[in-house]
Amino acid sequence: MSLSFLLLAVAALCALSFYFGRQRAVALSGGRHSNLHSLPVHYGAYTAAWCGLPALFLLLIWYMFQGSVIEALIVSDLPQEVVGDSGRLSLALNSISQIAAGGGEHLTVSPEIVDAGRRLANLQTIANAALVVVMLSVALAGLVLSYRRIEADMRARNNVERISRAIMIVCSAIAILSTVGIVFSLMFETLHFFSKINPLDFLFGLEWSPQTAIRADQVASEGAFGMIPLFVGTLLITLIAMCVAVPVGLFSAIYMGEYAAPKFRAVAKPALEILAGVPTVVYGFFAALTVAPFLRDNGAILGLDVSSESALAAGLVMGIMIIPFVSSLSDDVMSQVPKSLRDGSYALGATKSETIRQVIFPAALPGIVGAVLLAVSRAIGETMIVVMAAGLAANMTVNPLQAVTTVTVQIVTLLVGDQEFDSAKTLSAFALGLVLFLVTLGLNVFALKVVQKYREKYD
Repeated sequence: MSLSFLLLAVAALCALSFYFGRQRAVALSGGRHSNLHSLPVHYGAYTAAWCGLPALFLLLIWYMFQGSVIEALIVSDLPQEVVGDSGRLSLALNSISQIAAGGGEHLTVSPEIVDAGRRLANLQTIANAALVVVMLSVALAGLVLSYRRIEADMRARNNVERISRAIMIVCSAIAILSTVGIVFSLMFETLHFFSKINPLDFLFGLEWSPQTAIRADQVASEGAFGMIPLFVGTLLITLIAMCVAVPVGLFSAIYMGEYAAPKFRAVAKPALEILAGVPTVVYGFFAALTVAPFLRDNGAILGLDVSSESALAAGLVMGIMIIPFVSSLSDDVMSQVPKSLRDGSYALGATKSETIRQVIFPAALPGIVGAVLLAVSRAIGETMIVVMAAGLAANMTVNPLQAVTTVTVQIVTLLVGDQEFDSAKTLSAFALGLVLFLVTLGLNVFALKVVQKYREKYD
């Protein structure tokens, strides 16, 4: 039985458990729910939880240890000369896995390896059958035991709430531990990179040229890994995008929230938010085929030297792409300002514009700051528009008319194709990712400080 059918079987048992648990509670109530401590649905949820959760926990534990246990059994039967050599053991395990999967006909291996492959296939079959039997048995046992525990005075609601709280704690722990794992994986590879490249050269270097030579005597064989040009390009494009997105998004939010007629708002807001659903590659084409040539041709008329791929073209189009984020989120935040604040301002004789500037905007400032920082994060992480409109050249310049590149574009470029994960060129992508993570973390901490400060003022 495949995993999907096994999960469907457990889900069906949970549904039956819910039904039986609820029906037993109804039967015990004698037709009056007031005779029960909890509602019948709580008794059903209680039996369903005890049916499904132990089975799913068993499945998790099973898959965590099944592979290592079977591998240990296979390795114990291999010849000692194979087990004692890590290289031969890895090659043998790879061959055994291919034979077990039915694709090892082309391999030239010893009879011991062939037997081990067949034994691995048998063990996997037995393990899968045992998993089905044990998992369904645990689910049925949970159903029967929880069903027999149902009594009229049983605190089913309290038990269900405790189970729900435990599930939420586990989910929160998974989210936190996943983040910690990602950070540690970045740190491990970054330290590996710093063992090859001086950290000071990376953090303060003014030249980025990660191409390393194949031959040791080749010119510029060491490459250059200074990250400053990449972050200058990232900040330059982000700044241009924010100069477009923030004022246009805020003013459109203010107009639609405070001045526009309901009929106009009902049409204009969804139309504006459609921009958020347009794929970024479409914006990239728009930037490369329309905006960049327009800037180059008009710049030539004005006597300006505008590159065919420029930070200005990428930043302008990126700002257009981000407008719906700023506008929609700001509109939602301003609409949540209590009506009593508006009424108090109008009662004091303030006009609508004065109310917006002196009351609504300050009250909604924490949410607006969050919306702007979300837009900044979107701009920093955007790749497609930069590749198509700003280029790949890591120029150390703040001139928006020149071609630049960003951190995310270089990370993608470094990890495309077959890469050696022990070379400085590939490992530099992880170092860039870690620094970018720290930068965005700093932005989020700053946003939290702003939100906390102004929330205390208006709560």
